[in-house]
Amino acid sequence: MIHPKIIIIGGGLAGLSAGLVLAKKGIRVRLIEKKDYPFHRVCGEYISNEVWPFLKSLDLDPEGWNVPQINQLEVSSVQGRILKQDLDLGGFGMSRYNLDKILSESFVEWGGELITQTKINQVDYIQNEFYLKDSTGKTYQADYVIGAYGKRSNLDQVLNRSFFKNRSPFLGIKYHLNFDLPKNLIQLHNFQGGYAGISAIENQKYCFCYLSKTENLKKHKTIPEMESEVLKKNPYLKNIFENAEFLWDKPQVIQEISFEPKELVFDHILMCGDSAGLISPLCGNGMAIALHSGKILAECILEWSKKSENPENRIQLENDYKKRWKNLFHKRLWVGRQIQKLFGNNTLTDFTLGAFNSSPKLTRLLINSTHGNPF
Repeated sequence: MIHPKIIIIGGGLAGLSAGLVLAKKGIRVRLIEKKDYPFHRVCGEYISNEVWPFLKSLDLDPEGWNVPQINQLEVSSVQGRILKQDLDLGGFGMSRYNLDKILSESFVEWGGELITQTKINQVDYIQNEFYLKDSTGKTYQADYVIGAYGKRSNLDQVLNRSFFKNRSPFLGIKYHLNFDLPKNLIQLHNFQGGYAGISAIENQKYCFCYLSKTENLKKHKTIPEMESEVLKKNPYLKNIFENAEFLWDKPQVIQEISFEPKELVFDHILMCGDSAGLISPLCGNGMAIALHSGKILAECILEWSKKSENPENRIQLENDYKKRWKNLFHKRLWVGRQIQKLFGNNTLTDFTLGAFNSSPKLTRLLINSTHGNPF
């Protein structure tokens, strides 16, 4: 049997998911992450329960993680209108700090090679092989490379991916809080130019994360001023800012969040998760999609790498992966993007929530469309 050498660039959920599936099958896989685990990421930290069977298939024990189960949704407009809805499939809350730690440790236990605090600056594909170089000048060779390094990276610029030329108008901000909110509830609160989510995670804490147009920060100069002048216009957000206990001295911040369309395969690099593109916050559980995309990519590599070293198999692998991605995520991502267009504008959001309140069947259908099936 052929055992290809595989390098994964980026150790988020997609990269760790792919790495775990491959390592569990005895494949030589090396994962290179620029930071050192564990660390916080800007992320909503709500995960659809569709991932539960997959986590158990990796010999993990999600029942033992003692995480809150979430089955209720509330969405508010700036004017105070609110939509309430059951989440049929539901999800759970867990910080990326702990989830990434668990997955990375499991990856190593299954024989994967984990390299942290290392940044890949160059990837070249030459005669059916990859050659990578990190920031120290060290080189690596691989038969396959998986790009799982997030929405926007300097490596995208080096690779000359077309989307990188377009500036992104969004930034993301995350806090952890102590707050009085039912553990089974996730809330989405709109403000002009963005929306915020709050939900329970482990250890009685809450994740509070929001996406805003960059122009809000440019106009108000500082994050506290922006929060005071823009987010607090929504009474539900005002209540959070005035009554929650903020557990960090300063928030996690990420700028230039890109939701541009991207190639699933670029110069034979197999992209997954946010590197594969266009997973906006309301596309239905980006964390679950990231885990699932890593899984299907790993399965494609396992299937096609067994056959032969014929370069034509690489093209078949790439086409198979594109087909599986489209079948699983295309409709779901499209629905999420349409919903996202309705939020972040005070008047339109208020009208939309009124319409959804008068049509609960439609609301239920749309929400279920943004959740995938258990895998």
